[in-house]
Amino acid sequence: MHLTFDEREIIQTGIINGSMKKSIAETIGKDATTVAKEIRKHRKKRARNSFSYLTDCAKVKTCGKKCIGKCEQYEPFTCKRRDRTPGACNGCELFSQNKCHWDKYIYDAKRAQLEYESELREVRAGINMTTLERREIGETIAPLLNNGQSVHQVMVNHPEICHSERSMYDYIETDVFKDFGVNKFSLKETVNRKPQKKFNEKYKKRREPKNYEGHKYSDYQTFLLVNPDTPVTQMDTVYNQEGGPYIQTFHLPVSNMMIGFLKARKTSESMAATMNDLWKKLPYELFRQLFSCLLTDRGTEFEKTELFEVDMETGELRLNIFYCDPQRSSQKPNVECNHNYVRDVVPNNYCLEKLTQDDIDLMFSHINSTPRASLSNRTPYEIFTFLHGEEAAQLLNMQKIPKDDVVLKPRLLKNLSRKN
Repeated sequence: MHLTFDEREIIQTGIINGSMKKSIAETIGKDATTVAKEIRKHRKKRARNSFSYLTDCAKVKTCGKKCIGKCEQYEPFTCKRRDRTPGACNGCELFSQNKCHWDKYIYDAKRAQLEYESELREVRAGINMTTLERREIGETIAPLLNNGQSVHQVMVNHPEICHSERSMYDYIETDVFKDFGVNKFSLKETVNRKPQKKFNEKYKKRREPKNYEGHKYSDYQTFLLVNPDTPVTQMDTVYNQEGGPYIQTFHLPVSNMMIGFLKARKTSESMAATMNDLWKKLPYELFRQLFSCLLTDRGTEFEKTELFEVDMETGELRLNIFYCDPQRSSQKPNVECNHNYVRDVVPNNYCLEKLTQDDIDLMFSHINSTPRASLSNRTPYEIFTFLHGEEAAQLLNMQKIPKDDVVLKPRLLKNLSRKN
């Protein structure tokens, strides 16, 4: 949504005055949906005092209960001004008088503009084309520019080049197309243009920044306040080579048991397929006990939240997934710490290409049969089967290894080999 700072200030003023989104939109000459998206995207939440007001249930005054767990009569509080129109709490008398005890949302034009500019810089970073697109464009423009045509002339005659004229100038001046004999001296207007920074020779299609709204670590903390009894499973990925294969790991709550799944691709579709398989394989109650809430990092392999949360065949919400803050893997310490056991068996200098799922199951069976001081010297396998039974462990392909037979060395896996 390309709005100016002045337009954002008008939006903020409209919110303060309690104006309808439609009237705000008419004032700045935009569509009402544009205003609605702008407010929802850039408004900031001010959480209620959860110490004094534990629940956000609308019935708390009439019910009298101070529960923060699940309740059949639970009804989330709604506010017309906050939730519908104008969509934020600026200008509300209760808010200004500090008499509102519910979650509040504030829209600030200056902050919205800064966020917009930051997103714009991030989105526009790098070269917005694939290697194949670069070759096709380079082969098209090279003979034309060398024949003395201008960039403008080439762009007019070749509308299939889906980049702006300004971008093409920048790409040429930074040697993006140097392999095709095109450089800044191919430009007729070279003397009139400011030199650009040298191209870093990385060709990557630009990715839109992922929006984690509703799934951030702060949302996770709020979720646990409302649902304190929900077990949390931490999820991560281990690999030794950028091209794979990959081991998707899960650290299960209470028992400290860890399981893993071998993956050929590091994509959301591939990782979410694990949840599809477990959803179908495990009894409903067991799945909810183990996977009702996932905490992971912001890796691209986990970013498509809906694939994990929703059964795509029925539309049923099967779990909640949340993400650590950027560069804060310490927010999921359990799975990170237990990766040390994985690295005992598969160090970084070993190749994983010949491993099978049976190898992965064997490795984690040995890891889960290792006593932990934090479990009063019991093993994760023992705690897990005590809580969920032997059959549950079998469904996850885990087996008990006699303590003296536990091996946490690379020699455990016959298909493991050192990198050349």
